[in-house]
Amino acid sequence: MSHTPRKRFGQHFLHDPAAIARIVAAIGPQPGDRLVEIGPGLGAITRPLLERVGEMDVVELDRDVVPLLIERCQGAGTLRVHQADALRFDFASLAHGTDALRVTGNLPYNISTPLIFHLLESASCIRDMHFLLQKEVVERMCAPPGGGDYGRLSVMVQYRCETTALFRVGPGAFSPPPKVDSAFVRLQPHRTLPHPAADETRFADLVNCAFSHRRKTLRNALRGQVDDAAFADAGIDPVRRPETLSVEEFVRLANRSTTPA
Repeated sequence: MSHTPRKRFGQHFLHDPAAIARIVAAIGPQPGDRLVEIGPGLGAITRPLLERVGEMDVVELDRDVVPLLIERCQGAGTLRVHQADALRFDFASLAHGTDALRVTGNLPYNISTPLIFHLLESASCIRDMHFLLQKEVVERMCAPPGGGDYGRLSVMVQYRCETTALFRVGPGAFSPPPKVDSAFVRLQPHRTLPHPAADETRFADLVNCAFSHRRKTLRNALRGQVDDAAFADAGIDPVRRPETLSVEEFVRLANRSTTPA
């Protein structure tokens, strides 16, 4: 079984048995789980997962690896392959009744952030997500307020999910080895949002605007969007900088401001 990894697909195939075993153990697949893997590639994680759950779905863009993937998983269970772009795939279509999806994957670094945002749109039908990502992306997703890693990605992911950085995976676990370290992360969508935004579009726009000017004070970064009365009503000092606000404070500010004309 051979396939030359394609740079345009961001392919770095996992091959290290210890890393694979640790990933599968962290996911903890059980028979009956509605498991979905993104970018299964040559099936290094797919086969051990399939052996445990009996059936699963995978979304793979590279049509050339699909026959190799099916061959590797032969006899392990029922594998449903969706040859599609994960950025445009309707993940909610795979959910049936009350069986929430468990999504996993070794995500291409070049699309990981937009793919996470795409998946968050279907968070209501997802039980959990386990991803192997560039270490810096995991650090940003899990970062607390106050540091340089905390930004738009941190706020938007933590608004929707509980985030847990699990462990690191070195470049040598992949073929070809990437030039950066990777990390495995668990995202668990909140069944009930702890801090719901009255208007989620308004909330997302405000967070985006704030971090587009993260070196400015909130008053200057959000000029024309949030006035002093809204800051006072939210109990937030307008001379603070965006990276100091918690998710709850961003929601409170969005809920007390109005959409600009």
